[in-house]
Amino acid sequence: MKIKLDENLPVKLVPRLTALGHQVHTPREESLSGARDLEVWEAAQREARFLITQDLDFSDTRRFVPGAHAGILLVRLQNPSRAALIQRIEALFQSENVAEWSGCFVVVTESKVRIRRPVRR
Repeated sequence: MKIKLDENLPVKLVPRLTALGHQVHTPREESLSGARDLEVWEAAQREARFLITQDLDFSDTRRFVPGAHAGILLVRLQNPSRAALIQRIEALFQSENVAEWSGCFVVVTESKVRIRRPVRR
């Protein structure tokens, strides 16, 4: 899976997700550090990358309609320490079939994974 890891997540996730077979880019690698959300979003979409973020600005499914993008994973932990984020995301990518999340809006908490899939017409 091609992934864009938002800068609000630990960069230590890059080698861990890469070891699981994913191609991971960060805003910093692309000179987008401190860039507005829209710029990061546009970069992710140009490259057809699945965006992993903690940013609630990406939670509006009316604006980010499932099926109209490469996919979004919104991580919502109650205590989002670096260690907790790394542990939860790495475990998720080891246990779930994340390839099926292409085009989906996914929210993950400590105990749940909710997936909003594109509407089929």
